[in-house]
Amino acid sequence: MIKGDIKLIVYDFDGVMTDNRVFVTQDGKESVACNRGDGLGIDMIKGMSIPQIILSTETSNVVLQRAEKLGIFAIHGTGNKKNSLSSYCLKKDIFLKKVLYVGNDLNDMDVMRRVGFPICPADAHEKIRELSIHITKAKGGGGVVRELADWLTNLDN
Repeated sequence: MIKGDIKLIVYDFDGVMTDNRVFVTQDGKESVACNRGDGLGIDMIKGMSIPQIILSTETSNVVLQRAEKLGIFAIHGTGNKKNSLSSYCLKKDIFLKKVLYVGNDLNDMDVMRRVGFPICPADAHEKIRELSIHITKAKGGGGVVRELADWLTNLDN
């Protein structure tokens, strides 16, 4: 795999940028914990001129808030990640085989089977680990994106 082959990086949110937990307050507000190192990873990848987006089934605004903070686009509340990513890539003239997708659970499986570079965190579902070409040492929420940035930096060396 050559870094120049990657035309888009897509991140699932829960279980990749978070540890898959949600905190719910007594008034029903939700929050999650994200790793600040992932922000540095996003910036490092921006320096490689590879576009990045978040693709999530989650309907909570926390996904949009985090994407805005990171300065990347987010598609959230999608019931079909494969169709949503296919539509996005068609509009952007990107072949799915040129997409690196980081996912962790069964709802990522269909889309991960169609992209060229499926990657997952260490604690991803077993079936997702089986189809991934790279598994990070980091678990979800533990700096997966930051580790990915280092991996990509060293890819062509």
